[in-house]
Amino acid sequence: VQLQASGGGLVQAGASLRPSCAATGRTFSYYNMGWFRQAPGREREFVAAIHWSGDNMVYADSVKGRSTISRGNARNTVYLQMNSLKPEDTAVYYCAADLYLRDLSSSGYRYWGQGTQVTVSS
Repeated sequence: VQLQASGGGLVQAGASLRPSCAATGRTFSYYNMGWFRQAPGREREFVAAIHWSGDNMVYADSVKGRSTISRGNARNTVYLQMNSLKPEDTAVYYCAADLYLRDLSSSGYRYWGQGTQVTVSS
């Protein structure tokens, strides 16, 4: 089982990015998937998550209204559309997946990807 995150980059404040996470190794149609981030010197924090059904999305207050999490048609890919990026959004973004997790904002996901760097300059 592997989660491959990509789509990070270096952008200016106010720009948009759309990191993606591709899951391989098994069918992830019924897995809840989430995004977390970790900035230098800080603990990893929750960003957004989506229920396997696609009917429930959860966002951290820090990104609510600026970000949208979604699943691809094949359901093995999850996207994080981030708009109006701020310097404080700079971090390594990790995707995660879990079959049974009830609290989508917790860090108890079973599978984790390697992360993609997002850097926002002021």
